[in-house]
Amino acid sequence: MTFVDHNVHRFEAEDIVRWFADIYEISRDNHGVSRPAFSATESEVLNYLSRLAQSTELAISRDQGQNLIVSLEEDTDADKFVLIGSHVDSVPMGGNYDGLAGVLAGFACLIKAKTQGIRFTRPVKVIAMRGEESAWFGPCYIASRALMGTLDETELAFTHRGDGRSLADHMNDVGIDLRSIRAGQPLMDKSQILEYIELHIEQGPLLLGMNLSTAVVSGIRGNVRYKNIRCIGEAGHSGAVPRAFRRDPVLAVAHFLSRLDDSWLTILQKGDDLVLTSGIVCTDPERHALSRIAGELNFSLDVRSQSADVLTLMSNLIAEEIDSISDERGVQFYLGEKTQTPPALMDTALVNALNQATSRLGFEPKSMASGGGHDAAVFANAGVPSAMVFVRNQNGSHNPNEDMDIDDFLIGTSIIFEHLIHDKV
Repeated sequence: MTFVDHNVHRFEAEDIVRWFADIYEISRDNHGVSRPAFSATESEVLNYLSRLAQSTELAISRDQGQNLIVSLEEDTDADKFVLIGSHVDSVPMGGNYDGLAGVLAGFACLIKAKTQGIRFTRPVKVIAMRGEESAWFGPCYIASRALMGTLDETELAFTHRGDGRSLADHMNDVGIDLRSIRAGQPLMDKSQILEYIELHIEQGPLLLGMNLSTAVVSGIRGNVRYKNIRCIGEAGHSGAVPRAFRRDPVLAVAHFLSRLDDSWLTILQKGDDLVLTSGIVCTDPERHALSRIAGELNFSLDVRSQSADVLTLMSNLIAEEIDSISDERGVQFYLGEKTQTPPALMDTALVNALNQATSRLGFEPKSMASGGGHDAAVFANAGVPSAMVFVRNQNGSHNPNEDMDIDDFLIGTSIIFEHLIHDKV
């Protein structure tokens, strides 16, 4: 099967389907795929992509963050270039398209230009990045933030969810020299990047509901995250301790989350943007019991908004509610490690250019904000003109059931290719 547009844009779908399938086999888990950040599996995926590039006579290199850089041979030493890419890691037991689709879209553009002798208007490089997902260590956008010089020492000390070793240790394992990162020095010269473009599956249902294959992203939510909040109370017998004497962390956390939910609704009713998630809520499995009041509860909190003011408001509100509920319930909260990323606006000129490319190909242009976070936010906030192309995807993301149709992927890739061969922003 091939996708053809105006007899000009042609991608070999069979090859792309095989690339996705090969990488799925490298990283398959009991359910879906697991490509941990800075792991041997992630390295194996990058090695596969290196071999793929070499088989099509593309030039390859590794940057200081041990990310893979691929280009046409003639663009290897370009002083300035358009950068296309995304990340290759996944969440635990996630889907095969999140991140990977953006990398393979860039590969498809390079391979098509190489095999058909088509020249881009400006040099193009594709980057396959390590470590975007926060699920493994807590911080998100690790590779792109290292590239832009904004990954700090505190975050390097965050520990892996599985083995308890630090992010710094894992980065060192894959050959990354941490001296520049610790000094706050960018690993890539952002003045060389003319644009950053990232294709990504949509992680919500909007494109599906609008019956559109693609959209261009106009902005990305920022976030405030707490990886492991502890609520400490007092253990006791479930039948012997009256309510007035209880210091129950489970009810305290339920009370806290309920208050945040009320505030969430109020903020939405005022027309502001906000989403809240507590994806981890647990008592100690070795101690909890049907007849026991828990002594401690641990939970995570993920706050996202397109407004920096709303994120500040929520940070203050979290502190106020914790103080209030601690007094009311006789418990103590420990927020632990906090990470945050500011919201990002995509470059207006680049968004318009990608929408124009969409129209030239005969598809309906659409712009929308991204609820999920992406490496594009880091590049945008570093001053690099950035934009994204969303591709329709059923069943959401961060789960094994991601279901991107290859034809939609090819349309999104064609939009980027059309932009690369015709536009100068």
